Amino acid sequence: MIESPQFPPLLSGEVVPKHTDPFDKAVSRAIAGVDSGTIFYAEAADTLRAALVLAPETPLEDAIQAVYVAQIGLAESLGALGPPEVPVFFQWPDRIKVNGALCGSVRFATDVSDPKAYPSWLVIGIDIPFIPESDDPGQNPNQTCLYEEGCGDVTPMALLESWSKHTLLWLTYLMDNGFERIHNEWRPRCDSLGKEIDQPKSGVFVGLDEKGRMLLRQGVMTETVSLIEFAERT
Repeated sequence: MIESPQFPPLLSGEVVPKHTDPFDKAVSRAIAGVDSGTIFYAEAADTLRAALVLAPETPLEDAIQAVYVAQIGLAESLGALGPPEVPVFFQWPDRIKVNGALCGSVRFATDVSDPKAYPSWLVIGIDIPFIPESDDPGQNPNQTCLYEEGCGDVTPMALLESWSKHTLLWLTYLMDNGFERIHNEWRPRCDSLGKEIDQPKSGVFVGLDEKGRMLLRQGVMTETVSLIEFAERT
């Protein structure tokens, strides 16, 4: 039997039925008006799938910065629960990397697309694999799972519990102090910073601006790319 996770004050959990996507459930419940701070999650031994519903009180261009918070929460949780030598990095906009290989992702959806509009809700989901998808772990060297990275003692529910605590802490920092501290924590964990990239567009990933938008240099020009462009539409 899978032990139910314990959530910190201000957050609560709701398990979803088998074969139900927690992210889709969170979006449908957010549209219906579920309480902010509700985490929908699936009970499974091979992966962690969960989604947090937020009710931002800021314009979307500021609220979307919570996606970086969720990434930091994951990195800190894996750092606390896994072997100390396992490095966790990000690949903008939504990938999680462990030991240089892709190991899950975040996804997000909201009810508005205008950066200046105030969203009624924002859903941020996480999907982290624990065991290999195939019997041949070396089939795709660019992808990994926590089991292959020495995190065999970590369970999905323990990671969910830790993620909820770390994410709440960093959400508090974001609400109280703005994006700067979040940026300072996120930046060293992004392994494509300062490098030539092909996705989402080709150019040199210079960094993030004060709103958390990607700064992408193409020749003598620098353009911004917002996380908002990658939000799933409902």
